Parts: sequence; structure tokens; C-alpha cells
Amino acid sequence: MKITQAMVLAAGLGTRLRPITDTMPKPLVRVAGKPMIDYALDALADAGVRRAAVNVHHFADQMELHLARYPRLDVIVSDERDRLMNSGGGLAKGIKLLKPGPLFVMNSDLFWVGEPRNQPTNLQRLAEFFDPASMDMALLCVRLQDTTGHNGKKDFQLDADGRLSRYTDGAEPLVYAGAIALNSSLFDDAPDDAFNLNLYFDRAIERGRLHGLVLNGHWLTVGTPEALDDAEEVLARFTAEA
Repeated sequence: MKITQAMVLAAGLGTRLRPITDTMPKPLVRVAGKPMIDYALDALADAGVRRAAVNVHHFADQMELHLARYPRLDVIVSDERDRLMNSGGGLAKGIKLLKPGPLFVMNSDLFWVGEPRNQPTNLQRLAEFFDPASMDMALLCVRLQDTTGHNGKKDFQLDADGRLSRYTDGAEPLVYAGAIALNSSLFDDAPDDAFNLNLYFDRAIERGRLHGLVLNGHWLTVGTPEALDDAEEVLARFTAEA
């Protein structure tokens, strides 16, 4: 399946990155000289996405200015200045700006490096993996040992058929990597209020319709100012090895 549109979740307050985020939104914090959100936008563009909705709240004017200058995608702003909608509410609001059909959902502050050359990207693999007939959502996940900056939380586990469930002791732990393939119709019945996307994860698990694909490469998250150094070290290492 080819997916050409996306929703990027970028409206959070970034409180753990203070004092940096006292003057700028977290998605614009630079890692190795590049705003975090551009790693997500570039990954989408590399996968063939042409249009993306991006929600904004914290320092929304800075976000809008940056997004207007981003050259590789047609970006539509989903304005949450009046109130934050949380991950699920923000997604349900933002996808109304896109055409009905399949799309990627991306976090703006999680990204990866080290994808194998001359092979489909992680997002291209996720699009090909996603089957709306049997899946509500396909999540990109990553092995705990392939993460930098993560707090150690174990999110999911995979069964032999590629279905995801919440992690229990004894299974290989997987971390949600911040990328989803889904069909917009999944949120046709979504509430208009703020809600967490985990509500839909758990609903899909109950129905046996949450599936997962393991990321190729190394995944990074930057939650604190101290984590910036670790992320930049990893990026430098992978760049040198490329």
C-alpha cells in the first residue's frame, strides 16, 4: 500500500526539556543542528508522503513559521492554541484536514537512524505491512536494546502472527517507536474532547487488530536537556559509519 498523507503530533508542552522549551516548542529543538520535527518530516517525505497535517499549541507562531518554510511537503496546520487535545484528540481533529483514507501518524520528537541502504525505509515497510482488512493499526516498534534516551518502559510484545499486546514478563519487550499506519475511518466515531491514543491501542488489542513491525536501525528520543548529548553522539556515530 502506498501512503501519501500523514498526521504529525507536535502540540505538546515539552515540560521535561525545560528550560530549553521555555522559549521554543520541543519539535524545534535542534539535535545535531536539525530541528527534531524535521527528522519526522524528512522520513515521511522519503517514504512518498506529499501532504501532512501538523498540530500546534506551544509557541504556535514559531511552529507555523517553520512549517511554512519546510520544502518537501505540503503542510497544513491543525491549530490547538485554544486547548490541547492530547494525542488521540489531536489526531482525530487533525485528520479532518486530510482526505479520507490511509495515512501515517508520526510523533514529532521521536526518530531513527541507521536504516539499511538500498532497501525500503521503515515507513515504506510499515505501509506495505498495513492491511486494513485485518488491522485497525500497524505500529512501528523497536527493540529495547536499539533505543537511546528511552526511560526503559516496555510497551508491547509480538505474537507469532504479528499481533501486539501489552507487555508481560517473559516476552521480548518492544517500545512504541512513534509511527502508525491506519485508515482515517477508524476515528469516524472519535469524541470531540481530548483523549489519549492509548484508548484506541487497547481497543484494537481487544479485537486482535493491533499489529506491529520491528524497526530497522536505531531509535532516539530526547526528553531532557541531558539527553541531547547522548542523541548527538549516536547520530555522529551512525553518520560516520554510513
